Amino acid sequence: MQIRTPKSYFSETEAARTLGISVEEFRTLLQRHIIDREEDLNNVSVTTFHASDVLLLRMLIGRQITSTVPS
Repeated sequence: MQIRTPKSYFSETEAARTLGISVEEFRTLLQRHIIDREEDLNNVSVTTFHASDVLLLRMLIGRQITSTVPS
């Protein structure tokens, strides 16, 4: 039986796929919550993301969904 080890690093595309969103939506999420300067967005395609980064972004997505649901 082969044991699958968790993925340590994600590319932009892999992180977006893991979150179930498009790369464009992923970049918007980063702009909204992570990136301070517009020129930093140019480096996203060569950046690697840790599993903890993806987890944090997943939590931010969940928070956005719950904040848009009417009570």
